[in-house]
Amino acid sequence: MTQALCILIGAMGGEGGGVLSDWLVDAAMQAGFPVQSTSVPGVAQRTGATTYYVEIFPQRRAELGGREPVLSLTPTAGQVDLMVASELVEAGRAIQNGYVHPAKTLLIASTHREYAVSEKAAMGDGRFDSERVLQAAQAQARAAVLLDMRALAQQHGTVINTVLFGAMAGSGVLPFSREQCEQAIERSGKAVQASLRGFAAGFEAASGRVQASTQLTERLQGTDRLPARARAWPAALHEVVASGVELTTHYQDARYAEQYLDAVERLLDAQRRLGQSDWAVTREAARYLALWMCYEDVVRVAQLKTRRERLERVRREVGAKPSDALRTTEYLKPGIDEIASLLPPVLARALLKATEGRAWHRGLLVRTDTLRGFLVLCALRSFKVFRRHGFRYAQEQAAIQRWLDAIESHLPDPAAALEIALAGNLVKGYGETNRRGHRNLTALLDAAQPGTPAQRLREIRLAALADPQGKQLSGALGRPVVAQPIRIVRRPQA
Repeated sequence: MTQALCILIGAMGGEGGGVLSDWLVDAAMQAGFPVQSTSVPGVAQRTGATTYYVEIFPQRRAELGGREPVLSLTPTAGQVDLMVASELVEAGRAIQNGYVHPAKTLLIASTHREYAVSEKAAMGDGRFDSERVLQAAQAQARAAVLLDMRALAQQHGTVINTVLFGAMAGSGVLPFSREQCEQAIERSGKAVQASLRGFAAGFEAASGRVQASTQLTERLQGTDRLPARARAWPAALHEVVASGVELTTHYQDARYAEQYLDAVERLLDAQRRLGQSDWAVTREAARYLALWMCYEDVVRVAQLKTRRERLERVRREVGAKPSDALRTTEYLKPGIDEIASLLPPVLARALLKATEGRAWHRGLLVRTDTLRGFLVLCALRSFKVFRRHGFRYAQEQAAIQRWLDAIESHLPDPAAALEIALAGNLVKGYGETNRRGHRNLTALLDAAQPGTPAQRLREIRLAALADPQGKQLSGALGRPVVAQPIRIVRRPQA
């Protein structure tokens, strides 16, 4: 008995999942196949996926003699022939829900990540393990087409749904031809040329005619990104150090990157002197050192907001055409700390003392689509030449040196040194989040006396990452919980 082809699509808002479903339905109808489509809206990656379910009866109406097949409105676990996911965690969700079966399902998924709120809100590295999803995809699916389709879409100036449609057609599962799929895109009249480019890229990648590669993959291959002095370092360090050099150079300048390399080389040489060959301590220290050295201040915010890539991404996300005028308003709220951070230490301390106990934050709305507004951010960005002379720079460098000293002093016990290196992850973000991270790291370094077991340092580090109130850290250190003020705000009169 002929059975319907069951296709389930998991997508997120703005990725064109509905348009993709429409293309499928249109191509099937034009080819003469009975087809039915339903969708279930949801908040992708938070309380549920936005899914589109399509059933295509692979026998043309002309051959059915007036009979009408009964098609289902909802997918059934273990009965999906083609599972399509616009992002890796969406693929994982489908696998977890049983829609991917090793004897039946072809899985097509993009390997890029759009991080969920729970991942971003975690105090530590809250990212899901992508490797586990990739392994599950290979194990649970009959066959899998896994590649970074977002990168392909960006390379061809289109949206990811076009690449997904091409991959579906290239997989050979659909009962109609490539030409019929392309005609469906043309009939829709939506960014036809760009959509056809994305479709072709997905088709070629899925059909095995070309090896899909992304800019990120190309950047991570070989030692081309490494400075000459680091190419002789252990291979385990190359990827992290290369990324660190790129980050610190963009953040400040080449001299700042050399400063970063000096610090990494210091730990590497110390490990070599001790005859160690496991470079995990130096690798993790190099990872968090680069992030720490590129701390967020008003200069960094202005730098990021005026990057060409960011401006292009904003236009792409709102679907603006090249001829469209886009109005962009940036919201800034600098405080006294942010202002003091750029001043020389003497002036900064005087300002902080004079304003002690006062909360001052002034909201600023900057129209960066205007010349005046954009130049304001460019002026802020140019202040990075003064960063080395600023109060915040002096504070961060002193804290970094203490952290590096602690790592080096504990190297005879590599496990303890690794815990201190990993503790560099405590310092992140801006404002109160950054200040809390500094306090937590200081508490850990105070407890990291010579001979302190690695397990004890690990307990303190994990406690510091457990909750923003610091309750578990206080318990781990045996100190009273820090009091939290209660602020009562008067309701404004109507």
